[in-house]
Amino acid sequence: MKGLKPTLLALCVAGVPPAAVAEIQMLDDSAMGMITGQAGVTIELETKLNIDRFIYTDEGSMEINDIFVGGTNRSDMFSELGVNLMGGAAQETDLLDNVRIEIDILSDGDAIINVLPQTFGAVDLRVSTGAWNLTGTGGSTTILDNFNADILMGGANIEIDADTDVMNLRTDIAVDDMDFDMPFLALGIRDFRLTGNTYDPVRNKNIPDLFAKVDLDIYKRANSLGVDSLAIDLNSFNADITMGGVLVGGTSIGTVFVDDLAITNTQLLVYGH
Repeated sequence: MKGLKPTLLALCVAGVPPAAVAEIQMLDDSAMGMITGQAGVTIELETKLNIDRFIYTDEGSMEINDIFVGGTNRSDMFSELGVNLMGGAAQETDLLDNVRIEIDILSDGDAIINVLPQTFGAVDLRVSTGAWNLTGTGGSTTILDNFNADILMGGANIEIDADTDVMNLRTDIAVDDMDFDMPFLALGIRDFRLTGNTYDPVRNKNIPDLFAKVDLDIYKRANSLGVDSLAIDLNSFNADITMGGVLVGGTSIGTVFVDDLAITNTQLLVYGH
């Protein structure tokens, strides 16, 4: 039996009643190899993340300030549905909670990871930041500020194929409200909403239609120079988008509605230069 020192084994056995010791049978390596987990692993998650500053430096730097990732602390997301999609008052916190992560490794070596709400409804997520600044010898420019997004996730599925080394990500998401400013353009967006392309807040308020569906493949692929690169294929993304206010110079110039947006067969390669 490899990996278990005799002294440790002796200490364990010493605490067992004599009658029970008679029933203990040592397993050889072959027998140990037949013992495998059959039910996978489940993780229940509750967390909140705060980062004062994130800095990426090339020749100059980009810094993102006051990063927060947690719960929305709301019960009125997509209120026109007349349902608390977070599963009741217990979910009205600033914690990222109501999350269950299920991990299974299949017999062929593929990994399956499901991210689901623990109770009825969806997982609520808030992402907010302060100023995004570009800094260098020429000074500093704020490209984004006052970013806040309240998001619902219906679920996510991650599959890693052991034969092709491709990770597939599928998720259902909806954005109830997103606001941000772009000071260097004197531009601001208010009340940005993203839903599934068949959802209608008046005539078709079905919960399954609320979510936009995203399907991504992530893997390694050589670029035009033969260098291994991070490949991201957006297989499909279908959504409706509403912007309640487009501000220029602090004044609203109107609203925007994008109906039945479909992005397919889109490929990205990411690598250094």
